[in-house]
Amino acid sequence: MIRIGFYPGSFDPVTNGHIDIARRATKLVDRLVVGVGTHHDKRALFTADERVSLVVDALRHVADETGAQFDVTTFDTLTVTAAHEVGARVIIRGLRDAGDFDYEMQMAGMNAAMLPDVETVFLASSPETRYIAASLVRQIAAMGGDVTAFVPAKVAAALKRKFSA
Repeated sequence: MIRIGFYPGSFDPVTNGHIDIARRATKLVDRLVVGVGTHHDKRALFTADERVSLVVDALRHVADETGAQFDVTTFDTLTVTAAHEVGARVIIRGLRDAGDFDYEMQMAGMNAAMLPDVETVFLASSPETRYIAASLVRQIAAMGGDVTAFVPAKVAAALKRKFSA
């Protein structure tokens, strides 16, 4: 039986922190489905197609290194619904700090109440990426700052294009 994990997020943009969590999640599952959320009440910098493309590109080298199976999809439903639809038995969530922990524990509890067969697994961010947040990356890029330490090169270039237009 293949163990499928679902790693949801907005990935707006995908960061080195996201890649770190995805890489480490491959030790827990045979196939990782990355779910790019396209919820109508959130205004994203990148379109869903752009985010999917950037995630696919960012995870290509992880798949090559680890031999892991990755799929990238979009979803506009509840996370547990999307996880169930792809056959996932676990939802992967990254934790940077105590604030993330409190929020994610609430979400895990709600998700477990709605779909008890799907477990939430928390992975603590590595020290090298713990401080990276996509919202801060967007803010730095919008103000003309250098984001190359926080995101893959193609993401940095895409951010530069977005804010140069």
